[in-house]
Amino acid sequence: MSEVILASASPRRRALLNLLGIPHRVVPSGVSEEDNGGESPRERAVRLAVAKARGATRSATSDPLVIGADTLVVRDGEAMGKPRDENEAAVILKKLSGRSHEVVTGLCLLSGERGPVTGVAVSRVVFHPMTEEEIGWYVATGEPMGKAGAYAVQGMGAVFIERIEGSFHNVVGFPVDLFYRLLPEAGFSLRQLRGE
Repeated sequence: MSEVILASASPRRRALLNLLGIPHRVVPSGVSEEDNGGESPRERAVRLAVAKARGATRSATSDPLVIGADTLVVRDGEAMGKPRDENEAAVILKKLSGRSHEVVTGLCLLSGERGPVTGVAVSRVVFHPMTEEEIGWYVATGEPMGKAGAYAVQGMGAVFIERIEGSFHNVVGFPVDLFYRLLPEAGFSLRQLRGE
């Protein structure tokens, strides 16, 4: 069985790989998530996923399967990443309040001589309107920090979500269905990665 490396410090991605029963180790790539300009959110998410996967291969001693992912929250063409502070988190949440947005995740599987195998998952999320008080309370919980779009669908942020169209796990940050569909193209199977 090949070693699996997750090129992300996200505890949510790690938890989903654990849910799938895939032994892995975490190697954060340290890639800057800045916008290069001139690229669509989908292009940016894939570019960053590939860069993260390539960055993590430097620490590998074998020929691992490296998984890179990057998630963006996009409203009216504006990509919103992780808030830098509580004020920015509140600004982002005000933009999402009572509106719909897309969650775009670029996924990259990298192994050996094969080039990167990539894909994109897109889900649409509709928020209920949020009051200033609700935004202030939610930001004060600390949950929005470190999350694209300043919310966690699998946490307390769920109370503000009216509906999701598309993959729930994509909104969490790791589209397991897309991952499963890309595995054969990368030369792997889920059963193989589980050690069966």
